[in-house]
Amino acid sequence: MLGAMEITILGSGTSTGVPMVGCNCSVCSSTDPKDYRSRTSILICNQGYRILVDTSTDLRMQMLHNKIDYIDAVLFTHYHADHTNGIDDLRGFHFQHNKVIPCFGDAATIKQLNSNFGYIFSRENNGTHPPLLQPNIITDSFSLFGLEITPVPLIHGAGHSCGYRIDSFAYLTDCSAIPATSKSLLADVKTVIIDGLRWKKHPYHFNIMSAIEAAHNIGASRIILTHLTHEVSYSDGHLLPEGVEFAFDGMFFTI
Repeated sequence: MLGAMEITILGSGTSTGVPMVGCNCSVCSSTDPKDYRSRTSILICNQGYRILVDTSTDLRMQMLHNKIDYIDAVLFTHYHADHTNGIDDLRGFHFQHNKVIPCFGDAATIKQLNSNFGYIFSRENNGTHPPLLQPNIITDSFSLFGLEITPVPLIHGAGHSCGYRIDSFAYLTDCSAIPATSKSLLADVKTVIIDGLRWKKHPYHFNIMSAIEAAHNIGASRIILTHLTHEVSYSDGHLLPEGVEFAFDGMFFTI
């Protein structure tokens, strides 16, 4: 990897977003902009190329807020709605650039995306929408715009998701455990963005303390907790151990 890789956290919230509809709790009512959390997604920039990870439900506003006018590729972590249902908002990029964007995911994710959004991948029955994405099933490390990207299988409750490792950075959202077979894929990772849903335990996600433990177990020295619920106030960051911090929408750093 040549030069610095830039990471922007586009969304840091769980599936409901924060504020959550119908809730007037202290976090949902907070005036701290870091307590406003759109659905989880990140943007990876390297050598002028932009790789979007997940097409979150809030994709349109994330693109507008961060002034993103093109995308070169999309990585999908899994097929749950909060990570995919913004897929239609990629149409603006096609209208502007007339390019079909490559996307990548494991076999189960690509199959479900094809089932849910077939018109995104091919024009059928004289459909009016042009294809937006070219699907690619990944089973092993692959090269993309000069980056070596390693898919990392994760346990997500009774299901699974796919994290991604690039050099010393890993993105591990929507997970409740890291399989033993995946830990070797994360050796020597220094910076990790990891699912840390809330303080209380949850059957399908790491909570804050279990996420920290999992990240320490793979040797990460900088731990950024994402996919946060309205039960977590950004102001509680002072309760976290050294080297651990809460993600927030618009957070930017380089690797």
